[in-house]
Amino acid sequence: MQIKRLRIAGFKSFVDPADLRIEPGLTGVVGPNGCGKSNLLEALRWTMGENSAKSLRGGGMDDVIFAGTATRPPRDFAEVSILAEIAGDEREVVRR
Repeated sequence: MQIKRLRIAGFKSFVDPADLRIEPGLTGVVGPNGCGKSNLLEALRWTMGENSAKSLRGGGMDDVIFAGTATRPPRDFAEVSILAEIAGDEREVVRR
């Protein structure tokens, strides 16, 4: 299985839709503290079926939805989709 694309919207710190294309080869995720590196990996885990809020660094599953800030309203839902190639076929998994 090769993950080709990850789309995240309303998941933790990813307020606005983000589209990450993953090209063949080595992919690294780098950035300063607090920029969302762990949230990116947790979005992958959540979409693949993780149901433990504690494993996703939350107190409850509602914690995966962007809760809002002083300048941005909270989101009603989180949605993450993974496009993967499996045995030559493209498959998309979406969790909302």
